[in-house]
This record gives sequence, structure tokens and C-alpha cells, in this order.
Amino acid sequence: MKFKPASPAVLWTIVLAQFCCTSLWFASNAVIGPISEAYGLSETALGHLTSTVQLGFIGGTLIFAWYSFSDRFSPSRVFFVSALLGAMANLGLNWVDNTLESLLAFRFLTGFFLAGIYPVGMKIAADHFDKNLGRSLGFLVGALVLGTAFPHLVEGVNWNPDFRNVIWSISLIAALGGLVVLIFVGDGPHRQAGRGFRPRAMFALFKQSEFKYAAFGYFGHMWELYAFWTFAPVVMLHMARSTETSLPNPSLWSFGIIAIGSIGCVLAGLGSPRYGIRKMAFIALSLSGLCCLLSPLIFGLSALWPALILLIFWGVAVIPDSPMFSSLVAKNANPDLKGTALTLVNGIGFALTIVSIQLINWISIRWSFEFWLFPLVAGPILGLWCLRRMGS
Repeated sequence: MKFKPASPAVLWTIVLAQFCCTSLWFASNAVIGPISEAYGLSETALGHLTSTVQLGFIGGTLIFAWYSFSDRFSPSRVFFVSALLGAMANLGLNWVDNTLESLLAFRFLTGFFLAGIYPVGMKIAADHFDKNLGRSLGFLVGALVLGTAFPHLVEGVNWNPDFRNVIWSISLIAALGGLVVLIFVGDGPHRQAGRGFRPRAMFALFKQSEFKYAAFGYFGHMWELYAFWTFAPVVMLHMARSTETSLPNPSLWSFGIIAIGSIGCVLAGLGSPRYGIRKMAFIALSLSGLCCLLSPLIFGLSALWPALILLIFWGVAVIPDSPMFSSLVAKNANPDLKGTALTLVNGIGFALTIVSIQLINWISIRWSFEFWLFPLVAGPILGLWCLRRMGS
């Protein structure tokens, strides 16, 4: 059966919605200073709150994948409900009687409902754009990058010092993003509904070698990504203090380091039809791995600007392989398990982010900051090996 190609407006609508909803991810990171002051949190709160979002996402992906929600039910409705509930959980950060435990609970719930947003958004895109999926997912993950960085921008331009305004803004934007998908996008013509509850199907996915290498390559990418996004702004502040250099508006710098990755995603997406998905992923991983290797040398210099240049370049290189690996996962999964495959692989990948974030959290109180990001090189090494093992 031939389908009419989806219009570019559909892709840009999904991109907009993904941007709006994934802004929930780093909502607490952008205002960690004011939140810590308001609720009496310790210096390690950033790592714990970020890891808890990841843990919630993992729990959500396991539930969503186990019951094949995005394959059995309308993905656009799953996306909308998840966006609404995630926005409500995010608002819990504004509760005046919060403790560290309650903040962790709200962050866990936010991460749980993000499992119905990020991988389901990719599923919706895959159902609309069967051809040039790498390009479509490049734009979509670019939206994730901007959404992740957006809370830093809101905090950077916030005219009111109360962090609760930032949280309200992010929650409202996320809810609107879910509504946009429900009203203007809907389910794609390439969607194949799942054949009921098949939990064993999850494990059968990894018997296919090409799928396995795509998945493990993605796991290597994830080892590096969120630890970099979490601690790069902290390294930047330590570098500014060690060099006694004034750094105006660190929130905007943090936004730039993360958000610039969207450019890399777009470039990888545009290049994938011509050069191939695997080659674009290989280039991105090679560049980010090189940044890992150079980080102790650059951060050890007595000048801030080389470190900022490295962090900006690293921000470009650290994310473009994500849509490429997601495309490889989707292409090598059974069509009626595409949503389950994306959700499951996302869940396992985010489980690794907890390990890498907590590792850097542990290192940060024992090692000099010049070496904090160096252990992330293990991720690109694994990803490059997997790409080499895949067929042409």
C-alpha cells in the first residue's frame, strides 16, 4: 500500500511539541541554586535530582514497553496524557513544604511521564515519515536538545527572582505541547497496531544482530550525553573561579552549551540521506570522544576561553548520533514493535545515565575538576565499536 508523504508541517508540529514537553527534563537543574536555598539542599542535590528524573524515565519506559502502550494505543493520545501529567508533576517543585525526599518524588514522576513523551514522539515521527527517517529524527532530537536547554534560558532572562515562575512557565509550555500533538498531528499512516500484550517480545528484539549493535551503540552515546549536560555548566563555573574570570549570566552560557547541540542534530539529519546514518553517527561519536580525551588538558589551562570553546564544540558533537542510533533501532525492529523497541532502548540507555551521572558526582568531590568529564570517553569507544560491527 502506498501512502501520501506527510507534509513538512506535520514534522515541524511534532518538533515544536517535543521541544515544549522535553523542557520538563532539566527544569530543576536550571534553578538548582534558588531551589537549594529555599529547601536547604546540599551541594550534591543536582546530581541526585537529575538521576531521579532518569530513574523515573527508566521506570516509565519499562512500564510503557512491557505493556506496549505506544503500539497498542493511539501514540498521540499517549503523548498528550503523558505531557499533561508530567506538567502537573513538575509543578510539585513549587510546593512550599518541599523536602529533598518530596523533590525527588516529584522529579521521579516527571521522569516517569517523560517516557510517554520522548520515545513516543519518535514513534509518531516514524509512523509519519518512513522515508528519510534519520533526517526527521535529527530535527526531532534537535527539539529535545532545545527543550532540555530551555529552562536555563528561562532562568537566564527571568525578570523575577522567584524560581517558581520558571517552574510555572515550563509546566504550561509542556501541557500546550501535548495538546498540539493531540489536535494537529494524530497517528501516522505507517502505524501498525500491536497485536496485544506480548511482554516476551521485548527480549526477542535483541536476538537480531543489527538491532543489538544499534541498541548498544545508543547505550554508549547515553553514557556520555546526560552526564555532560549535567556537569558541563558546573565545570564551566569552576573554571571561571580558578582563572578568576568574570562570567556574566552563567545560565545563558549553560543554555548555549546544551542548546547548540540542536545544530549538530539538524546537520546530521540533513547529511544522513546523502552520507548514510552510520557514517553521521560515527563522525559525531569520534568528535565527542576526542573532546573527552582533550578535556583534562584544556580545563587545566589558566584561561577560561579555551574551555568555553571546547564545551561549545562538545555541545555540538555530543548529541547528533542520538537520532542516528534511534533511526537504526527503528529500522531494525519489527514494524509492529517499533514503539516498544524505541521505548525499551531509551529506558536502558537512561539507566546508564544514572551510573555515569553518579560516577561524576562521586568524582566531583574527590578529583580536581579538570578530570571530571574524562571518564565519559568510555561511551564513544563503545558506540564506535558497535558501528564498526554493523553491516553496511
